[in-house]
Amino acid sequence: MKTRPLPLLTLLFTFHFSLFTETKPVFAQKSSKNPAAEGFNLAGSDARAVEIADEVMKTLGGRKAWDKTKIIQWNFFGNRKLTWNKWTGDVRVEGLKDGSVALVNINTGKGRYFKNGTEYTQPDSLAKYLPRAKSAWINDSYWLIMPYKLKDSGVTLKYLGEENTETGQPADILQMTFENVGDTPQNKYKVWVDKQTRLVSQWAHYRKADDAKPIFTMPLKAYERHGDILLSGERGPRKLTEIKVFDKLPDAVFTAL
Repeated sequence: MKTRPLPLLTLLFTFHFSLFTETKPVFAQKSSKNPAAEGFNLAGSDARAVEIADEVMKTLGGRKAWDKTKIIQWNFFGNRKLTWNKWTGDVRVEGLKDGSVALVNINTGKGRYFKNGTEYTQPDSLAKYLPRAKSAWINDSYWLIMPYKLKDSGVTLKYLGEENTETGQPADILQMTFENVGDTPQNKYKVWVDKQTRLVSQWAHYRKADDAKPIFTMPLKAYERHGDILLSGERGPRKLTEIKVFDKLPDAVFTAL
């Protein structure tokens, strides 16, 4: 039976971001209020950049609040609705335009796939659609929570100085590069951290680390509190909507249609 894959954005938005996984938090490195993920390139990162990353995390609600945040749900640009259990790695990806529902665990790769109410159980179908659902989660979640990932595994963080955003707001500039992680480790990001709010106010995406010009530069605006953390859904011409945080949802959200 032929089906259309989970829809991916076209043109500007047809790329994936760095892979990261989330499990139930382990409170290690007690000497730090915002310990780096295992594999973060601390030795290759600038001390000032790391300091700013910690300031961002504190402003967003703090590392403790982020680790305790369990389930996040959002609508990605009207294309997909995602529900993600950070602690277990379970993700529900609902294709809003093609009637697909994928239930996948991003840590194990196992799950279920439905199309217009029909479940596809053949191994070749699952091998095709579940990785696509995981890639959708990689992309869509990075758009939502990138400010929380500044000290992620595989990241090298550099301080580039000060520069105004496109709207003229002064900011500290960070550069994120990656090594041996994700779908596209050759990517690079330039991140503006507002001088006054200490929130990420703008970002630029480069397909390759040595590219002189970004694919896009977009704002992060209208941060709102969800649970104990701040999340932004406005990305200039695009919006992440229906953002919600839950402590608990029925198990069926991640196991059944």
